Amino acid sequence: MIRFVLALSVILSPHAAPALAANDLQPFFDGLIPYAIRRDDIAGAGIVVVRDGKIVLAKGYGYSNVAKRSLIIPDETLFRPGSVSKLFTWTAVMQLVQDGKLNLDTDVNTYLDFKIPQKFGKPITLRNLMTHTGGFEETARDLLLEQQSQLYPLRTYLIRRMPDRIFPPGQVIAYSNYGASLAGYIVQRVSGEPYAQYIQRHIFEPLRMNHSTFVQPLPASLARLMANGYDAASSDNPTPFEFIEPAPAGAASSTITDMAHFMIAYLSGGRYDGGTILDPRTIAEMFTLQVPPAPGMNGFDLGFYQENRNGQVIVGHGGDTNVFHSDLHLIPKAHLGIFMSFNSSGKAGGVEKVRTSIFRAFLDRYFPYTPPAEATIANPKRDADR
Repeated sequence: MIRFVLALSVILSPHAAPALAANDLQPFFDGLIPYAIRRDDIAGAGIVVVRDGKIVLAKGYGYSNVAKRSLIIPDETLFRPGSVSKLFTWTAVMQLVQDGKLNLDTDVNTYLDFKIPQKFGKPITLRNLMTHTGGFEETARDLLLEQQSQLYPLRTYLIRRMPDRIFPPGQVIAYSNYGASLAGYIVQRVSGEPYAQYIQRHIFEPLRMNHSTFVQPLPASLARLMANGYDAASSDNPTPFEFIEPAPAGAASSTITDMAHFMIAYLSGGRYDGGTILDPRTIAEMFTLQVPPAPGMNGFDLGFYQENRNGQVIVGHGGDTNVFHSDLHLIPKAHLGIFMSFNSSGKAGGVEKVRTSIFRAFLDRYFPYTPPAEATIANPKRDADR
């Protein structure tokens, strides 16, 4: 990885930022991603950048099928974005809040046909679920499955796999797939539509996301477009399609250009190509800090987590299955978004370093930043003693 970082330093400009346009973005990514995926034994990647309501660049690298040398096609090849799928769940929740059918600060038991046991003298709310402060213990049991027959109906899963409550709601950020799944079930209950159908009708169709679905297994029309997932590019066999048990937490399948439509909508007041999913005021609320872990630190907005860096306000979400790894980043003031997805974990899990390095290199090139100088403490003894 040291060589990859050194390569970044050669490509990055220490001077004024270049224009963020396709004729600069393409050679920039072409100089990073092919080397990175070869270096870390990753089969393929897709990346898309949007700005001012348009796709600036969408490109695939490597292979969707290593044995067949099938290329990644931005508007056809499907990836599994993992927990980035939660953004669709949170979008659905906020649609129903706009319609007056849900309240973010009401006890979630109000909307359920089973009960979350009382504890700590305080109910769990949808605001808690959207900020991962419901206080649930996290569990990975039955999260990723190999067979469709192993899937529970969503309600059954939520009852049988209900985790312990270990923190008072609203106090501790503790990431919870269960909490997101609970929110998805509330969407299903209140809307009267099965979760996957609701997302299809109220998000995918308005945004022209024609190659996106929560259906598992994939419909025949999309199954042929699904990228293989690999532990590493050099693996002998791809990993079979992963069935994700609590669908609202991570079961989406989508192309990078469909994800571009989603980003454009969030950066354009909830609209894309004539379709609308949210009001501008709702989006502004979702981009507002709700729970900081400590003063000055990145925390949780409503559904999005903060990724502020290089002096920019950034919101986003990451996602992982066993073999697919994705990141979505939005810089609202710049009307800019970037989504990337990889279909391999790579050598020693190298994809984590790769995706982080690519985004940081992108920021350093197009949003260069010199941190303000901070005064040195005259006598550090008091802090040292603490």
